[in-house]
Amino acid sequence: MLPIHIEEIPIEIKDYLNKIIGISFPRQGYTSNLGIIESERGIFALKRTKGQLFSSMLKKEVSILDCLHQKTELLVPKVNQFIERDHNIECWALIEFLEGETIRAALLNEHNQQRRQEIIFNFGKVLSEIHSTPCPDELIINEPLWLDQMLSQAEYNLNNHEVDGNKDLLKRLKVKQPTDYKQTLIHGDFTIDNVMISNGIITGVIDWSSGTYGDPRYDASLAIRPKPNAFVNEIDKQIFFEGYGDKIIDNDEYNYFANGLYEFF
Repeated sequence: MLPIHIEEIPIEIKDYLNKIIGISFPRQGYTSNLGIIESERGIFALKRTKGQLFSSMLKKEVSILDCLHQKTELLVPKVNQFIERDHNIECWALIEFLEGETIRAALLNEHNQQRRQEIIFNFGKVLSEIHSTPCPDELIINEPLWLDQMLSQAEYNLNNHEVDGNKDLLKRLKVKQPTDYKQTLIHGDFTIDNVMISNGIITGVIDWSSGTYGDPRYDASLAIRPKPNAFVNEIDKQIFFEGYGDKIIDNDEYNYFANGLYEFF
């Protein structure tokens, strides 16, 4: 996606910022443009989406962040401005900037074993805090159940979008489902790219568009997927679950969620 140009920013957001001093562009995702805005009013993250699909995702994320910010003590960024244009074809969200770097960057650059282990421990701890937080009523959908929703969405994505999964994998996922588990508030995309850290302290959790009432094993499985210098050995996983306080997945459940269901999202 092309970067955001200052002249494109809605006047409502410019007025809120007073004066834009500068804008920089971190690594871009697939669903939105992201700019870090330095202004007279402070530093903010600015997201811009185009198209009905991605704009609906941003609108949903804003709604979830507003809900979590109002009703929980979780470390989530505050939404300062949200602008819809052309019937949700283009959306803009000005969001509180969280200090630090992603867990991915922190682990990639940290070679001191003790500090690495502290980062991983805190990564597990913050997931435990999410799962132990009562889920706001607004995020609870009783029917269909979370896994049924996800399998239905997986089939839709397979038929309408480019995904890594295939028909045979989806069939196996439908037939061999994991045992029932107590549902909790979940992030829905809890990876080392979506948790921010500064000087070993978690500063917040970002990208909440999949936040809902669901299976916490999904979050745990995505969290420990191997990445460069992260979760490539068992000790990282062990420390993560020490931080979490419990090992809530076995190998079969990990493979179901991380190497199965996630292939369609």
